[in-house]
Amino acid sequence: MAKQHLDPAASPVAGDALADYLQAQATEFLRALRVHREGGGTSNGTPESADAARALRRSARRISSTLHTFRPLLDADWSEGMRPELAWLSGTLAREHAYGARLERLLNALNRLSGAATTAVVPAQSKTLAGRATAEPAANGPRTPQPTADRGTLTVGAAKAGALLERQLTLARTRAHSAALQALGSSRFHAVADSVAVLASEVPLAPAASAGKLPPLAAEAEGRLTDAVAALPLLTAGHPYNAAALVHGLSADTAPQPQDAPWHQVRLLLRLHRYALEVLHGHDPADPRLRSAGQALNRHRDAAEAASAAASAARTPRIAPATAYALGVLHADQRHEVEAARFAFQRAWSRDSVGTG
Repeated sequence: MAKQHLDPAASPVAGDALADYLQAQATEFLRALRVHREGGGTSNGTPESADAARALRRSARRISSTLHTFRPLLDADWSEGMRPELAWLSGTLAREHAYGARLERLLNALNRLSGAATTAVVPAQSKTLAGRATAEPAANGPRTPQPTADRGTLTVGAAKAGALLERQLTLARTRAHSAALQALGSSRFHAVADSVAVLASEVPLAPAASAGKLPPLAAEAEGRLTDAVAALPLLTAGHPYNAAALVHGLSADTAPQPQDAPWHQVRLLLRLHRYALEVLHGHDPADPRLRSAGQALNRHRDAAEAASAAASAARTPRIAPATAYALGVLHADQRHEVEAARFAFQRAWSRDSVGTG
């Protein structure tokens, strides 16, 4: 990419905040890339290399999101060309970690549901909905009890279900790892890195960019989030159980759960809103409302994808009935987690509207 120069007339501009933020993220990207390469260039190498891979994803997401939210203040051709490339990179690097985390989540849940002895630590977000009803009755209100599984049948099938999930998700993770390595060695990635290196020194701003335009654009990002939340079935999310999602999940239809899509979209819009606030304030505003809402939506995404993986494994041809049963119980458990996450988001959002203050 040809080096672009700032218009001197556009100096007391949005550049003071926007350019500083983009340059800081670009610098973090380049630092993480250097550490990643020094660690051997693999995300499953040294802890430093794994941390660097996460930092690469993090900075790529922030740059891409900022280019999207504040695109009227930036050179249009440059930002529209760079944004999808950063999204490609972030998505490619995220898949390996996602498959590993999904496998760990599902195996922990299987061990918990079957009563099998395990040294694995079950994350707090992996409690079942019924478990929350016992542990947090005052916080979450009345809950529908989770059906008691046939423990003997579940224990018999859990080992084979775990082995099946491990084969499928380890294969997916291996492929994602190879794809990440290939991406990091590609000319496409080197072009992205070159563009980020240019960004670290100067930001191609539009001639009409002005400091006064930052808050309105950030407010637009918040407005899109508010509108998307208003379209969610928050009334349904205020109830403990949504059987329709379970019925769809184990049907022959392999399409993604349609109920989940609007929630995933809200999660992305909440991220855009957070990053816009970082640009305005020069740091993460650390609003506890944003944090709790974001955590609930992350739990929702993780549980929904884990449930989908369990349902996909249950459709494997010629598996034993006990294995299919264990996967069905696992799927139901993760759909309970989806409902719990929606309930948590509903409480966080309705407690106080998320604002820029």
